[in-house]
Amino acid sequence: MLIRSYLIQYCFVFLILLSASCQSTKEKKILPSPPGYDLQTPVTLRLNRELDEISGISFYEKDSTVFAIEDEDGIFFKIALNNNGKAESWHFDKKRDYEDVALVDSTFYVLVSNGDIETLQFKNDSIITNKAKFPNADKHVDEFESLYYDDSLKQLIMLCKDCQDDKKKKVTAWSVDLNSLQYTPSVYSIDVSPIAAKSAEKKLHFKPSAAAINPVTNELYILASVNNLLVIADRKGNVKEVYNLDPKIFKQPEGITFTPTGDLLISNEAALTGAANILIYKRKKKG
Repeated sequence: MLIRSYLIQYCFVFLILLSASCQSTKEKKILPSPPGYDLQTPVTLRLNRELDEISGISFYEKDSTVFAIEDEDGIFFKIALNNNGKAESWHFDKKRDYEDVALVDSTFYVLVSNGDIETLQFKNDSIITNKAKFPNADKHVDEFESLYYDDSLKQLIMLCKDCQDDKKKKVTAWSVDLNSLQYTPSVYSIDVSPIAAKSAEKKLHFKPSAAAINPVTNELYILASVNNLLVIADRKGNVKEVYNLDPKIFKQPEGITFTPTGDLLISNEAALTGAANILIYKRKKKG
């Protein structure tokens, strides 16, 4: 009986250690990263509570800061990357569902989820605004969260998050003229099938949450918060690579931007798990 008791205890301890070992191995699983970056080791900048709902971000080269919006109030933020995330703020409009921001020259373009765009220009300490209305925005049939500037086209590009005509098989891109703020539909579309194949999710409903062009590689980086994915494509939306994101690091990624030298910045909403943040990835040089 004594020997049997020892054997039972030994087996019990062995199973506990085996389980712990398997759990440890699972926790240490390293997901692949795009060339030049290690998505597992960011420099994390914690943000103040007023930025818990941070959405779009845009890097400002002049003083190495980040301009940002949050998706509930019409407040524009300027975040100091080298000063513990200290932020200045300006009111520019009433409550709306703001999703992304792009900077071209000295004008900021803010995307509303229904496709409307607001332009912001600083004059001294005040902001001058203008608005462009998306066709049929009042019908609420299309939803957008991604806006970026394509310098080769000299156009703003909006990516559908959930558009009626896409039917989950594609993601349509609209262009917006900088001068007239006129919209052009279907300048290109992203085929969802290669994304589904590379992410091993057969019934994928791809929902982009932010996008930006990498100035070093000339590639389009697309975040999809709902899908926990980073998709890399060419400027015409042809998919090259798909990367699964670690939800422990990317709790709710809603903004993406690059520095001119290719450093990658991604913003996360607070998502009920601590503070919102900006993840900073220095681009690694070859060799």
